[in-house]
Amino acid sequence: MLLGSVEKAAAKDDKKRKKRGDQPLRRKSGLKPLRNLEVGGSLGLTPWNVLHDLSQALSLSRQGAGRGLAEHWGSLKYSQALDPVPNAYLGLSDEGKGIARYYKQLQSRELGQGFAIALARHVLRQRYPDRFVSIVSADIVLRAGWQKSSSGYQYQPDFFAEVWKPGEQSWVFLIAAKGNHGRGPNSSYGQLAACSAHVEAMHIGTWGQTPCLIFSTELPMEGPVTIHCLHAPGNGDWMEAFPKYPLRNLDSAAENANIMPGIQPPSEGNEVPPPEPGFHVQPEHYAWFHHVLARTATAGVAAFAGDGDTTAQYLTARQGNQRYTTGFAHPAAGSVQDAAHELLDIPFIGTDHVFRLNDKRVEAFSGVAENLFTLLAPKDNGKPAPGRVEQYRSYVYDGRGTWPEQMWDRKWGGPVSIHEDGTVLAVRVLRI
Repeated sequence: MLLGSVEKAAAKDDKKRKKRGDQPLRRKSGLKPLRNLEVGGSLGLTPWNVLHDLSQALSLSRQGAGRGLAEHWGSLKYSQALDPVPNAYLGLSDEGKGIARYYKQLQSRELGQGFAIALARHVLRQRYPDRFVSIVSADIVLRAGWQKSSSGYQYQPDFFAEVWKPGEQSWVFLIAAKGNHGRGPNSSYGQLAACSAHVEAMHIGTWGQTPCLIFSTELPMEGPVTIHCLHAPGNGDWMEAFPKYPLRNLDSAAENANIMPGIQPPSEGNEVPPPEPGFHVQPEHYAWFHHVLARTATAGVAAFAGDGDTTAQYLTARQGNQRYTTGFAHPAAGSVQDAAHELLDIPFIGTDHVFRLNDKRVEAFSGVAENLFTLLAPKDNGKPAPGRVEQYRSYVYDGRGTWPEQMWDRKWGGPVSIHEDGTVLAVRVLRI
């Protein structure tokens, strides 16, 4: 039913485009609903899990001049937007329902991304239990390979999900996510049709065989948040290393590439069709793409902890590494890695912000486990040294399933969300 409704929405949109004189969109083929087995029956989430996912997704997003404050506030402004119904579902709170029209659009888009990331990570862990799943901003990764706007195409995925194991090739899933405040699933059908164009804008390896997940999250005024999802499994190979293009040492600095824009369709007999608009990672770029994905994911962890200099070393110039080494004049204008807390008996290093929600003063701390932070930002005789990405990834891979599952720290006095990459988001009301 879902797939048929999305196909009808896509056909309706293409008809409108034709009337305007526009070309029909290329959309991902082979989409299908997720099996119940892959969802695992149910997914337990708290508002803090969703905000943690969203906050990390925004950590490299360039949301404003006050970089750290803008990007942390991108998620923290939703601290009172969701209400859990015990043992039932998450829904919008009165606060989340009562916002102005423009901000509802922003709210549905950003919260939709948070829910999508949480479900994507859950599904891929179910599917590949021997692998680690990292979610990376597609826009930041693409900047390293293609000059800005060089593709001539306005569509692209929102995120990449890298499914990886230390020292081995990865598999990459494209993710596109939207959200709406509709009264029923009709709005989601159109959004999923649009998402199918976004993921079709990039191919990795064989034409038409890149796996993807697309999402539309319903945030109704009454009732539960509902996530609609379709996926295309793809029959392509893992991004395997070739003798001519071996996997790179992830401790070495990533570099920009200058990949020609366009997706190359397969040959038809002796004829080579012209490229389609979009982005194409060919086998000769696998090692580079794997390298940039891993370094960008690590940069996101460092940015989430508020360490600008460490973030910069994991990004290329076109990804904006210089942005993280300037402008830290005051903690109010940007995140500064200057805070430490022990949460659920684990020492963390990171950054914090204090702000008001209505009449309450609230503290939010984001960081990374101290033992992992020393790998991301090591010192050599007291001076900064290159980060140990290979060792960091080995540690977080080996630590899967060992992090605390409880969501409340009595000593801290508030909710805590810990991810398997070693990051933490903790929030509490200040009594003074």
